[in-house]
Parts: sequence; C-alpha cells; structure tokens
Amino acid sequence: MLLLVTVLSLLFGRYPGLVLLSPERLADDELARRLVLNLRLPRLITAALLGICLAAAGEVLQVIFGNPLVEPGFLGVSQGAAFGAALCIVFLNSLAWMVQLSAALFAFLGLVFSYFLARRMHYGGWVLRLVLSGIAVSALFSAAVGVLKYLADPLSQLPEITFWLLGGLWSITWAQLLAILPAVIAGLLVIYRLRWRLNLLSLEDQTAFSLGLSPARERALLLGCSVVITAAVVSVSGMVGWVGLIVPHLGRRLFGADARYALPGAMLIGGIFTVLCDDLARTLLAGEIPLGILTSLFGAVVFILLMSMQRLGIQR
Repeated sequence: MLLLVTVLSLLFGRYPGLVLLSPERLADDELARRLVLNLRLPRLITAALLGICLAAAGEVLQVIFGNPLVEPGFLGVSQGAAFGAALCIVFLNSLAWMVQLSAALFAFLGLVFSYFLARRMHYGGWVLRLVLSGIAVSALFSAAVGVLKYLADPLSQLPEITFWLLGGLWSITWAQLLAILPAVIAGLLVIYRLRWRLNLLSLEDQTAFSLGLSPARERALLLGCSVVITAAVVSVSGMVGWVGLIVPHLGRRLFGADARYALPGAMLIGGIFTVLCDDLARTLLAGEIPLGILTSLFGAVVFILLMSMQRLGIQR
C-alpha cells in the first residue's frame, strides 16, 4: 500500500491542465519529467520517511515508558529543534541548510538537557524522572521560542518562523533528502533489528535482566536511535505533530501488541499517512497548506475515535 500510494502520488498534483499525469505524458513532456523527478520524488520520499520515523520513534517510546500518550518530541527534541530553527532565523541566517543544522543540533541538546536533569532529580524512578525532565525542558524551549518570536522582524523573520513551526515539505530537494538519509537509515535499521527486545523492555527491569537483557543499555540505545531519526526528519520538515502519537495506536490495534509486528506495521501506516496528508497539502487549495495542520487535524480526529472505541493503554 505504501508503494502504491507513493507511485500514484508521483502522478497526482497541480500540473497545468492536468490533475493526474499519465505515463505517456511523462515520456513526451520534458517539463513533466523534471517536475516528477526533481520536485515530487524527493518530496514524497521525505514525506514517507517522516511518517516512518515518527511512527517508529513513537512506538519505541510508548512501549519503553509504558505510556500511551508519549510521542517523539516529549524529551525536548521537537521544541529544541524549534528553538534552534528560530534562533538561526533571527540571529544567524535563514539559509535552509543552516536552519536544518541548527534545528538538529538543538534537538540533540534537548535530549542531553533532559537526560542530565533527570540524573539530578531525586523523585521517583528513572522513567518518571526522564518524563518530568522532558516536560520541563520542552517548556523552557517553548518559552525561548516565544521570546524569539517577540524579537523577530514581523515582516520577514516572524512569518518564516511561523511557517517552519507549522511544518511543511515545500522546499525539499535531493540535497536535503540525502543529507538526512544516513542518520535515518542507520537509526531505523537498529530499531527494526531490535524490535523484538521491546517486548522484554516493557517488562520490569528485574524480569528483563533475568531473560538476558541489559535493560539500561538497550533502552538507552533505542531511545538514542529514536531521537536521532526524529531530529533528522524534523530538521527538514519543521514541526509535524500527532503522527508519532496516533500511528503507534493504530499499529497495535491492527497488528497486536507484539512489537515484532506492531513496529513495522506502524512504520508503514505512518508513511502512508504522511504521504496522503502531503498530497492534500499541495493539491487541496491553490496555495499550499502546512503539513502540520493536516496531520494535527486528522490525528486529533483519529484520537477521538480511538478514545471512544477502546480503552487506551499499552498491552504488556
């Protein structure tokens, strides 16, 4: 389904005079070929990777923390990326590669701040401390983004910050896709190969240790890979919410609680979801709709349906 949706999306859009390009038109029309190969193809691959990464990270975090309301940005990653992008736009330069680099850097700093703050806390267990520190760091970065928006030039810098925070893939090129591809592929491979261990890491540490795992080390590895892939895709897409929160629930509902099947299922659903949302974002109106608006809209609708149809929870 993901491959079918992606191929059809390559041919679907606002080409002059046509809604759906035919293979014959691609063979005869040089402009159509350039449109498909240089604009739509890197954008659609990035959209699919965005959904796959956010869904995989959400599944890992929800299972490890045993919390169905955890999403990839709760450790300060998303808000850190937003602060890095806004800081670069206001004080440095609004060049795309500099904004991406700054966003990725502060996304990692958000995780580091959350980790060290959790180490300094003396309340509750490690998981609870990490959750509380992530909430605190996200709030600090969110406040800092508000300050930067206040200082930004309202005619040039503020609109750019606002559009980045809304999320979108309108500026994606092959160079940007290739820049994030190594981190994304490496992180996804580690998560996919260790997906069966998520079943054990959802248990108590003593039980997981008795079954041959090193819970602290393997939990840190999976969390680190989740942050890496989230920071990579967010650095080029901006803030795209609800994918990492809702899609893992759909994966578990369709494929069961076993992470060996729920994780790849959620990854595929996430890719399909973001590709379809991006199709609507670029074709629904004459002007492009920010992707983050559509993912939040449809994600909230699905969340309401899930809340009304079943009891949310992590099955162990």
